[in-house]
Amino acid sequence: MTPTAGACSWRPTPLFWRFEKPPTHVEGPAVEQFSWELERFCALALRGNPNVLECLHSPLVEYADATGRELLALRDAFLSRKVHETFVRYAHGQRRKLDADVRTHGAPRWKHAMHLLRLLMTARDLLRTGVLTVDVGDRREDLLEVKRGEVPWAEAEARMNRLAREAEEAAARSPLPEEPDRRRVEDFLVRARRASALQPYPDEKVVQGVVSPGRVGQT
Repeated sequence: MTPTAGACSWRPTPLFWRFEKPPTHVEGPAVEQFSWELERFCALALRGNPNVLECLHSPLVEYADATGRELLALRDAFLSRKVHETFVRYAHGQRRKLDADVRTHGAPRWKHAMHLLRLLMTARDLLRTGVLTVDVGDRREDLLEVKRGEVPWAEAEARMNRLAREAEEAAARSPLPEEPDRRRVEDFLVRARRASALQPYPDEKVVQGVVSPGRVGQT
């Protein structure tokens, strides 16, 4: 029960000197896998984007080079009380979709209901503790019961409402700073760009092969 597989990747700095810039988001190569360009990833994380923050804080790291390890060491710099607005706004959007499903079909898509509950739990606990924990721990079975449709919708609604209230209460006294450490993150990004620019210019075919036409998306 972890976020969709994602990665932060870099594009050689010389590519940004052209009129046509590299894509900020690339899907694949496997199903439900995607990657963000480094600057886009940092910008989204600074805004408190739930998907990006969960990927950044996931305990599952398949590979990280020196730049990736430095990024992981910076993850606390991205956290701030802004997460309350972004997580809850995303949750409200998902809730409207679930309510529409109930009106139309008599029941929500239970998998989506489970993920909404998990998101609200994550937001509440992050605001309470200042630590983003992706693993749901001993709440896993409760969430799976929702996913299997074993919890009445009225009860699932009550849980969502309670978690939203608890997240709002936690936001008022959260140990998180008001703003993320943008200067620290930007310093990292500039150093990564500079280091890339000083490397030998990559082979054109290799660079172009990184992106497959039709697999590029903008987020």
